Amino acid sequence: MSRVSMFSSPLFLGFEDFERTLDRISKMQPEGYPPYNIEQIGENRLCITLAVAGFSDNDLSIQLEDNQLVIRGRQEDVGDRVFLHRGIAARQFQRNYVLAEGIEVEGAHLDNGLLHVELARPEPEIRVRKIEISTAKPHGAHDATLEINHAAARGCE
Repeated sequence: MSRVSMFSSPLFLGFEDFERTLDRISKMQPEGYPPYNIEQIGENRLCITLAVAGFSDNDLSIQLEDNQLVIRGRQEDVGDRVFLHRGIAARQFQRNYVLAEGIEVEGAHLDNGLLHVELARPEPEIRVRKIEISTAKPHGAHDATLEINHAAARGCE
């Protein structure tokens, strides 16, 4: 049984990559650690906040890989410590966020165990471009009509 695509309409052209991204996101398992918030902090600005208590800035990395924001945390487990109870594990994590085209990472800062990553979506440029329509110079009235009829029979090439 074939799957019906959200973008199966002939009016959506060139959205294959977008559809593959949506498929990849839908197959991702929801992660619980670390907890995070996503806030809108302005008309075109967002902030992702992750609770990373116990991580230093050296334990964290943020990378932009194509259109994916990847935040990783890795703590080194100190082997010479003896715990009577260990409720705070030294663990690693990776959080992925797929960013829309044009979203820019403005910066990140660590404050009281919270990692803040600020994102901006610049105002999109309104682009209007006039496409000139060329006309074929017919060799003769009969030849031009014949070419048009052949093109209509073949479809757009």
